[in-house]
Amino acid sequence: MENFLVCLNAVLPVFLLMLVGYAAKCLGFLDRGDVKKLNALMFRMFLPVLLFYNIYSSDLSSAIRPRLLAYALAAVLAEFALSALFARFAVKERGKRSVVIQGIYRSNFVMIGLPIVKSLMGDVDLGPVAVLLATVVPLYNVLAVIVLEYYNGEKPRPGKMVLDILKNPLILGSAAAVLALLLRLRLPAAVLTVAQEMAQVSSAFMLVLLGAFFRFDGLRRHVKELAMIVVGRLIAAPGIFLGLAAALGFRGLELAALLGVFASANATTSFPMAQQMGGDAELAGDAVVATSAVCSFTLFFWCLLFKNLGLF
Repeated sequence: MENFLVCLNAVLPVFLLMLVGYAAKCLGFLDRGDVKKLNALMFRMFLPVLLFYNIYSSDLSSAIRPRLLAYALAAVLAEFALSALFARFAVKERGKRSVVIQGIYRSNFVMIGLPIVKSLMGDVDLGPVAVLLATVVPLYNVLAVIVLEYYNGEKPRPGKMVLDILKNPLILGSAAAVLALLLRLRLPAAVLTVAQEMAQVSSAFMLVLLGAFFRFDGLRRHVKELAMIVVGRLIAAPGIFLGLAAALGFRGLELAALLGVFASANATTSFPMAQQMGGDAELAGDAVVATSAVCSFTLFFWCLLFKNLGLF
């Protein structure tokens, strides 16, 4: 019962904050245009500050964990390869195939994974999680560009991908924090206070915006593909890669961080990328909605399972 309550208290706030966002949209306080603008604000200003603060306020020697980073990167690549192989045989339309691949391998580590880790582990140093996020997210973006351009008939451009990674606000925020620690720069107390408050706002408001993104009217059009994505993203991927991580000895904060990578919903950025690069944008948007709605239940299951096994 104690483990049940710990997991419930970790997952329930995620669900309730998304519900607040959905209610705000239904009541007319937010519309799709507002969500798009606020998402851009979060991505370009608040999230970089969140990562900066988490890394800057941690011990750099403990924040960078090579074994954790190596496993996460290798597992994401394996997840991508397996989802591409599956979609090649299970999905006929090329536009939908790229979206199914992206829906299975690409998680919402930023919006859902990070708050779950924080809720599960309590008041601990989140520096390793921030470094992991800054490492995994660029790989997600590169793989998404490759698969969307491949199925759109275009040749991927490595130079542009490298430039996009270097300009990514999450990378810039993380790199600035590491550089500040290496140079032993002491920031004024007022600046750190503002950074801390922006970081605290970010986690909750990201989930509110995710809830405001929900639209359930189109889910019936893609039942087959959405079932593939939900099962692959929320059941098969965590079962394989979290099970392997546990077998390899990952425990505590590291396993919770990997839970955020492999058991959270499909990333909201999957939708605009599919829209801009010739994928099935409607399916991509529905995949975000479906996996976000279901992940509260599957996340609770995975949290409870690993908690009962004594791995958190």
